[in-house]
Amino acid sequence: MIILLLVIHIMVAIALVAVILLQKSEGGALGMGGGGMSGFMTGRSTANLLTRATAILAAAFMTTSALLVVMHRTREAAGACGSERTTRPLEYASRTLAAPG
Repeated sequence: MIILLLVIHIMVAIALVAVILLQKSEGGALGMGGGGMSGFMTGRSTANLLTRATAILAAAFMTTSALLVVMHRTREAAGACGSERTTRPLEYASRTLAAPG
């Protein structure tokens, strides 16, 4: 389940980057907004569509991020991620350092 959610998360991230790059640059700092693409995807309705798509994809990205964290914490609490394996050396080190001899 976590792998499926991770694949969806990566696809949403790629789509979000693509939609952001398709938008027309207002400041012109990167120089990607105009030039040869003046006839492609122009107009107010397209800008509204891209803005709406960006908002939806951003919400999906944040949701999948939060779900991945929750699922990882749940697996870690159940001991499925090897959390016991990583904490035992720390417990052993703290006992040996605390004992004076």
